[in-house]
Amino acid sequence: MKVIVTTGQKVTESLIERAKMIADKLNIQFVFRNNDSVELLKRRSKADTIIVVTKQRIVAYTDEGELFFHLNMAQLRIQNIDRGQVDHMVMAMHLKKGMSVLDCTLGMGTDAIVASYIVGVEGKVVGVENSGVTSFIVKNGLEEFCVENVRLEKALKQIEVVQADYNQYLLSLPDKTFDVVYFDPMFRHPLKESVALKPLRAVADHRPIELQALKEARRVARKYVVVKENRRSKEFERLFIENIVGGKYSNINYGVIQVGDENRKSNYNYWTNCCWKNKS
Repeated sequence: MKVIVTTGQKVTESLIERAKMIADKLNIQFVFRNNDSVELLKRRSKADTIIVVTKQRIVAYTDEGELFFHLNMAQLRIQNIDRGQVDHMVMAMHLKKGMSVLDCTLGMGTDAIVASYIVGVEGKVVGVENSGVTSFIVKNGLEEFCVENVRLEKALKQIEVVQADYNQYLLSLPDKTFDVVYFDPMFRHPLKESVALKPLRAVADHRPIELQALKEARRVARKYVVVKENRRSKEFERLFIENIVGGKYSNINYGVIQVGDENRKSNYNYWTNCCWKNKS
């Protein structure tokens, strides 16, 4: 996938310099805008995605639409939590203040933001994202986005973004580094109503979770490994996850593996053997 960087049409020297710095950081080409449209630049440069730097924000123009940082559903979910409503992800993770979370599939950061809000400044959230475009936009957004809710702003600022393949990143971590290891892979069967996720799908890593990755996640987690999936998906069955959490009318379910509680699951030995077979 070819990605280039340019500026908005209202150009200043400082904006050009910032765009060039971003191009250097991402090791991609900077192209002068020259009042050309984004579509014309894409055709001329034969680029799949164009990152446009403006004074207000940074936007990646993909074939599926505009990708930029926003609070998405995180703010609404946090408001509901503050009203005492149940958030099924928080429940699946058993999240409390001071806990640590590794989000292996950061995406646009919605789940990481909610988790960071719950664990507070006493806790820790690290988000791993394989896409260089996505990780850059989210990292920049988390650092620069301003909200009136002080607690929420602190939650944004304290998330650590790591651009990496989570398979390799998990291997680099010592045992029991995080309380919770979380996966939200791109769904095998996308929800039709998730129009906002179309631009993300254009640049995302679409590989399914491998059993070996879950094995490493169990090693890295102190308490839980949690996998998010479309309730119609067969991924929980493929990954031998039996403990499923979710709302009665929700399209989303969470598979929960409780670390250190293997004997409660009759398929644990079979699941572990599969991991070792895949490894060999």
